[in-house]
Amino acid sequence: MSAEATNPVSAAEAAATDPRVRRRARARLDLRRIGRAALLGATAGPAPRDRLPDAISHVAEAHRAHHPEADLTVLRRAYVLAESSHRGQFRKSGEPYITHPLAVTLILAELGAETTTLTASLLHDTVEDTEVTLDQVRREFGDEVAYLVDGVTKVEKIDYGAAAEPETFRKMLVATGDDVRVMSIKLADRLHNMRTLGVMRPEKQARIAKVTRDVLIPLAERLGVQALKTELEDLVFAILHPEEYEATRALIAEATGSGSPDALAAVAERVGTVLREADIAAEVLVRPRHFVSVHRVRLKRGELRGCDFGRLLVLVAEDADCYAVLGELHTCFTPLISEFKDFIAAPKFNLYQSLHTAIAAPDGAVAEVLIRTHRMHKVAEAGVVALGSPLGPAPDGADPSETAEDGERTDPTRPGWLARLLDWQESAPDPDTFWSSLRADLAEDHEITVFRADGGTLGLPAGSTCVDAAYAQHGAAAHTCLGARVNGRLAPLGTVLSDGDTVQLLLAQDAGSGPSPEWLDHARTPAARIAITAWLQAHPEAAAPPAAAPRPPLSVAADRRSGAELHADLDGAPATPVRPAGCCTPVPPDAITGFRVRGGAVTAHRTGCPAVDVMRRLGRAAVPVRWGDAAHCRVTLVAESFGRPGLLADLTEAIATAGAEVVSATVEPPSEQRVRHTYTLQLADAAALPALMRAMREVPGVYDVARTHRL
Repeated sequence: MSAEATNPVSAAEAAATDPRVRRRARARLDLRRIGRAALLGATAGPAPRDRLPDAISHVAEAHRAHHPEADLTVLRRAYVLAESSHRGQFRKSGEPYITHPLAVTLILAELGAETTTLTASLLHDTVEDTEVTLDQVRREFGDEVAYLVDGVTKVEKIDYGAAAEPETFRKMLVATGDDVRVMSIKLADRLHNMRTLGVMRPEKQARIAKVTRDVLIPLAERLGVQALKTELEDLVFAILHPEEYEATRALIAEATGSGSPDALAAVAERVGTVLREADIAAEVLVRPRHFVSVHRVRLKRGELRGCDFGRLLVLVAEDADCYAVLGELHTCFTPLISEFKDFIAAPKFNLYQSLHTAIAAPDGAVAEVLIRTHRMHKVAEAGVVALGSPLGPAPDGADPSETAEDGERTDPTRPGWLARLLDWQESAPDPDTFWSSLRADLAEDHEITVFRADGGTLGLPAGSTCVDAAYAQHGAAAHTCLGARVNGRLAPLGTVLSDGDTVQLLLAQDAGSGPSPEWLDHARTPAARIAITAWLQAHPEAAAPPAAAPRPPLSVAADRRSGAELHADLDGAPATPVRPAGCCTPVPPDAITGFRVRGGAVTAHRTGCPAVDVMRRLGRAAVPVRWGDAAHCRVTLVAESFGRPGLLADLTEAIATAGAEVVSATVEPPSEQRVRHTYTLQLADAAALPALMRAMREVPGVYDVARTHRL
């Protein structure tokens, strides 16, 4: 937690590009004064009880801006403890160490974090780096602060080489538990370390920047903390891509310092006029793009125009006003419909809500516009930090009725993706597997919701399949999954799910069955892949590679005795042998039609058999045939099922119990976990056929039984 760096964006450059960065730049300049104040504090003694120490006054000011009624007494006590315990410790830059927890706390205060989070942030290094104990923190500040400090303390210093990174972030997820405020403090801690990374060796800067890019920035995105994410992106961009960074910096400097009229400001003025004339109370702001955003736009569009260096932000009071603004803009300007996105009706997985559109001004300039309420804007910038404590009262604007069964407010900062991470990290066999799975999961920037058959919902990353849904819903019990119904229709386990699909998962009764290696080709989520891999490693016989040649069908042959008696009505002809056609295997009381075949015999087809139409198109004359008095019959049935151990034995047992005799049986090799069984059966009574087919369908894994219809 003590990494150092100079910010690649100078204060002057930041002030020229982004007002938010100007505020951060002033805060960083204040830290030098804080360092001097901390040094003087060693001789000047503690601050009077009736006011906060000067070194933390800027934190108190930022905190009161978001929480005017906040009790600052606890912050003062936390600062006094942190300053006294860190006294004599210095960062590699030479600043007193207390400047680090102060800077981290200031970042969180500017984002609107509540008092408990700020208190824990001031103390987040004390238990790890000083003589202060966790019990002491608990006695002086309570269980909640102690829980947060303990969570951050469990995230060890990232100073042990690249091999330590996976285990470090695994511990971070474990420490997070049910309270993402731990992760928020960690993100602010990393931001300050990235700001002051310049004193490190270049190779260490690159290593920390890569981990920040691969894990911390996606985490910030998942938590919705855009203010942290954008600055982290710029800092990483400057370290890992210095040439592209310099080129982007030059473009921004040229665009902001050329003295030419600001095209985006002109569009903003026209937009403001349109909204005032429509009597819509709105605040129209020019929102400059950060460095990485400008770089991405340049790669996408090539040469940049004036409006490409920023976007318009329209802030209103109510949700309905957002759509009113959208209507006015699309009426008075030319909209680019392809750029429209509604994240209010369908919020993103990280709680982000906003309307996105783009409009063309009369001079041809195209401006991107973000439309949101003030509340949406606060959540968009600060994400979960703006939502406050999951254990305390709901923040302003939240629904106080949203409470859990135990009386606590439902935690909106515990989205489905975090619950999944916390679940599957326990099953990861080693840090490397966890690391690769974590990066893959964080790379997914879209989440879908599918409905379970029991009415519940599952949150899954986009691209998830039925395999992923099975493990998300049933955990280890999904090993016995035989198949699924998607929107009421049978579907292979590899079916990719879409947002809003309804999924019914079919599980086998045999707890000993398990997944096949092919499931890994369909698994997208770490939970599914880790569980399948672990089962296959524990059952190596199931993971054996298939034989080089396809497996021939399994055939069980019996005699070719005739079935029910059939007679052909041929005038003046001797008794003609009649047999049921093998393509449709008619049985009494099926309506039948006969056709002559070689040797003078007649085959009887069911009237609806496709072969009947073929015969007639060929000009073959139909021969009248009828059933005799004998009730016994022979029939061919096809059973479609999902593969599982013991299925053949269960099916033949059901056939025998129904009183049928197997004449022949063919089992085709499995395809996508599906198995096709074909049985030719002899029945003592044709009337027993419907009951036989029902008995076969009731065998677990069998989803369809039908008479043959093959040419």
